[in-house]
Amino acid sequence: MTGIHGRRGPFTDGDTVQLTDPKGRMHTITLTEGGAFHSHKGKVDHADLIGRPEGSVVRSNTGTAYVALRPLLIDYTLSMKRGATIVYPKDAAQVLVEADIFPGARVVEAGAGSGAMSNWLLRAVGEHGMVHSYERRADFAEIARKNVERFHGGPHPAWRLTVGDLVESLDETDVDRVFLDMLAPWECLDAVAGALIPGGLVCCYVATTTQLSRVVEELREDARFYEPRSWETMLRTWHVEGLAVRPDHRMIGHTGFLVTARRLADGAEAPERRRRPAKGAYGKDYEAARAAGRAPAAGSADTAGSADTREAGEPARD
Repeated sequence: MTGIHGRRGPFTDGDTVQLTDPKGRMHTITLTEGGAFHSHKGKVDHADLIGRPEGSVVRSNTGTAYVALRPLLIDYTLSMKRGATIVYPKDAAQVLVEADIFPGARVVEAGAGSGAMSNWLLRAVGEHGMVHSYERRADFAEIARKNVERFHGGPHPAWRLTVGDLVESLDETDVDRVFLDMLAPWECLDAVAGALIPGGLVCCYVATTTQLSRVVEELREDARFYEPRSWETMLRTWHVEGLAVRPDHRMIGHTGFLVTARRLADGAEAPERRRRPAKGAYGKDYEAARAAGRAPAAGSADTAGSADTREAGEPARD
């Protein structure tokens, strides 16, 4: 069920259905002949849903009403079983846009974690693309496999899952995009550069500022990649009730940093990036930390005065 099949029409045996109660609590179930959903609000027989159109309202034997819908991928992602922490949907959306994941693309992902990002990548590349996911831990890989196959109704024709280390196991070439969600993505840059096509893109997802600094500086030092970009996104919902319109008290703040960089052609030498780092950015403290193994290598930077005062990674605007 990778396309429209399983996304339209009446509910059938085997469909994944999301039941939402009056308080907005969501329950994800898989319909089976003779099955039933049980909660403290009573029982809903699956037979009451099979054959009915999506968007129907069913009631439990105690009278509680549930809205029955097929789950959106964002709903499924937040409710599925987890091993490793998932890539949050707001970040997954940024990956698909900023990394330009297109139909038919060949994508390598490491690590697979719980399969959340695998599902988003598969949705973007379609049946004629390829997503090859690597995961070091066999238990996480099994969770990812089950989550992907449950959402798509079976094995996806465009997905391969390998249990193993990316550096040791990567055998792809002519890859369009690489997504790295791991503790030390800089350790994989040599393997990634060998797999990417000229103009291809690597996208790294890291949690801390120390990881962010390390991966950006390592990418700058590697002459096979062009100047990296880094950013994070935050999500704030709003309460709208009559005249009471205000931001919600809780928001989804920091979840991770994203870094992207493009692969240069073999033998190409990029012009030195004109940047004006903050005074002391690569000074004694930085060099001392690097000597102690706590800081990455400094990228080439024009520390002298420059007419170009853009921040690192900011695109030129004519």
